[in-house]
Parts: sequence; structure tokens; C-alpha cells
Amino acid sequence: MGRYVVRLPDVGEGTTEAEIVAWHVAVGQEIREEDPLVDIMTDKATVELPAPMGGTVIAINGKPGEKRPVGSELVVLDVAGAGNAAQDDRPVSDASPQRQPAKSNGEGAEVITLSRTAGEGAERSEAGEGKLQAPRPSPSHASGVGPSLSPVVGEVLPARRFGPKPLASPAVRRRAWDLGIELQFVPGSGPGGRIAHQDLDAYVAARSQPAGGPKPPALARRDGVEEVPIIGLRRAIAEHLQQSKRQIPHFSYIEEVDVTALEELRAQLNATHEQRGHLTLLPFLMRAIVGAVADHPQVNARYDDAAGVLHRHNAVHIGIATQTEGGLLVPVLSHAEVLDLWQSAAELRRLSEAARAGKASRDELTGSTITITSLGALGGLAATPVINYPEVAIVGVNRIIERPVVVAGQIAIRKMMNLSSSFDHRIVDGWEAAAFIQRVKGMLEQPALLFIR
Repeated sequence: MGRYVVRLPDVGEGTTEAEIVAWHVAVGQEIREEDPLVDIMTDKATVELPAPMGGTVIAINGKPGEKRPVGSELVVLDVAGAGNAAQDDRPVSDASPQRQPAKSNGEGAEVITLSRTAGEGAERSEAGEGKLQAPRPSPSHASGVGPSLSPVVGEVLPARRFGPKPLASPAVRRRAWDLGIELQFVPGSGPGGRIAHQDLDAYVAARSQPAGGPKPPALARRDGVEEVPIIGLRRAIAEHLQQSKRQIPHFSYIEEVDVTALEELRAQLNATHEQRGHLTLLPFLMRAIVGAVADHPQVNARYDDAAGVLHRHNAVHIGIATQTEGGLLVPVLSHAEVLDLWQSAAELRRLSEAARAGKASRDELTGSTITITSLGALGGLAATPVINYPEVAIVGVNRIIERPVVVAGQIAIRKMMNLSSSFDHRIVDGWEAAAFIQRVKGMLEQPALLFIR
């Protein structure tokens, strides 16, 4: 028998470290070749690291949320044969294992399987640093599932899997709060025991059934504080936005746009070209941005602070801020300059669906040169969007509302929308920012200009 050390591989150009998202194995567990070992995250994309060979897990290093440098030791396996690390006489400690979900990918990022050669040929580092070791779990407790008494007297529900803190989206947590439900008592049906809306429905239905004992009061006092570790995608978002606000002196510019003619055109195109797909406002905005940056290339750029170099791009790679269950992602619609309205709409749908399903690749989440952000029907009147560092401009879309405006000396009801944009004031002067937005506004208010090259 020998020992095989699996180390954190280089998962992308320039990557020096990665964050552990979730473990799929525990100390003492027997695994086969290609079984998933751990999920690691870098640049908002989650990578699944498989076992290069079968064996028994004798040590794992690092906890979920911990960042590890490339080349560091992740897992030690007891394998048949020589392995890739020398044996030592130091005993394995008797710490308790920390079981994690068998599969956890609720962070809104893609799971990619690395090649089985990751970690081969590396030497084993000194044992014991940060290891979580334990005896092999008994078969009767391997799943981590057992019965649990719910708050309803006399009712028994299956316990949640994996640990005391429930997995749930912010929407589910908010709904549970409104219903007065403690999520720790709700069994989840999603990956890794994640609690979904249907699980809340099932719990409410079970709780509403007649049972012995007094009913809880309609207005019940709530105590306790839930501790939510900021790890994974949420931490990546926090760090990225903090860097943006720390590095970039933001300058915001808000302008109203009369989109009455644009909305009439959009409705007509959707009615007469239904077979080509549904058009929303965003493809028109993309075409307007493509046209405007031709006259204002300074806003279609990325600024390298360290080198003091501005990279002005000829291609227009538009980031689309997209809300997912795990948090905000920005998939990139590449080369928007070569796409027409329907092609832009189709690519926008594909990228948004991939991001929300956690299937957007790393390449699809990087490389944008200017970003669009929209809150849809919740868009409000105005906002001050945060620039997607290291870009220098972001264009925000607010809600379309009908309101009275003066047109040719007469009061008329028009469909109005505000554009809320932010710029890096180190690179984009106020005049240039205003001129860029006025160019976009002109094309949206006179949509025929979108089709003139």
C-alpha cells in the first residue's frame, strides 16, 4: 500500500489560489477513480476535482470557504501500489470528520471536471497542516440522515442532510421568515439538502394537519440570530464589488428617454416576426451601445491600474448583470457588434439561462468591455450602478412608465424610461459620459437610427 497526495491544480491562467466550496468525501471513505473529491471556485466558476485513482481517504485539508494556494495538498489517499508520496510513521489524528453535501453546486457557477492527471508527480508536503481526519464512518451513519422531531407535536419528519445550517436561496429564506418557519426543521429535496419553495409548501401542509397539542399563536415572538458564512460565490461578489468601489472614483449620470416609438416598433416586430423569437428592450439597447461606442471608444475599455494602461477595445463584449440563486453573475455577450436584434436576443437568453442554471463557463463569465444592468419590472426610477471592475462604464436600465410629458407644446402620455449609468472618472470625463448617453438616447428615441450604419 502507498499514499497518493492530490494537490490543488492550476485551474486557469494566472490563478494563484482557489476557494474550497464543498467536500464530496470524508476521512475513512473508500472512493473509486474519477469520483468527485471537492468543488473549488475561482473567478466565480466552480471546478469539480475528481479522484485520480481509487483508494481510502486518510486526510483532507481545508474547510469550505478557505482559500488554498495552487500546489497545496488537498487530499491524501491510501492506495494500492506505491502512490506518489513517501510513507511516514506519524499517526493519523482522531479528529471528527466534517461531512459535506454529496453534491453542492448552488452557487450559480459551472461545474467542470478536471483531468485525472491533476496532482500527479507532486511531492507530499509535511503532514498534519489543516487536516481533518477521522475513523471511517459506519454504514448506518454514512448518509448523515436520521429522523427529526419537528416543532409540530407528535409529527416526525426526516432530518435535513449535512450539518446544522440549512441551504436555501434568499427568496426561500425570506418566505420562511414571513411564514414564521425555522428552516432548520424543514427537510430539503434539492442537491445537498437545499430547501426549495416546494419544500416549504410541503412543510406548511404537514404543519396545518390536525395534531395533538396547542396550536402556535398567529403572532409568535422570534428569537435567535442566524450566522451565514460569506463564502463561495457570495464572497467572490463581495470582494469584486469592494475592489470596484475602492479603486474606481464613480461618476453617475442619469437621463430620461422617451421609448414610445421604440416600444411600438418592438411590439410590431414581435407580432410580425414571432418565429424569430421574442424581443425585449435589451437587444435594442445593445445595438444602441454598439453604435455609440464607435464615436466614444473611451467607454468601451478596461483599465489596468497597475500598468497605468487603458485597453480600448474595437470589439464590443457586453456583460449582462444576471441575478441567480447563488448571487449576481455577469455572463458576457461577445462581439455584440456582429449580432442583429434577434441574434442578440437569442444569445442573451442562452447566457442568462446558463448563468441561472449554473452552467456558464469561465470564458462566458469573463472578458466584458462594458456592462448592462437591469432590474426589470423592479427597476425603480433611478440607481447608481457599480462598475464591473476593471471596466470603465456600466449602463443601467430602469422601469418603463407612462406619464404626461410636454411634446411640441402639448401634454401627451408617453412611455418614459431612465438610464442610470456610472463611469470611471479617472478615464471618462463628465462631458464624454454625457455625450455617450445622449448618443444612446438619440438612437432609442429614434429607433430607425439603429439600422443605419
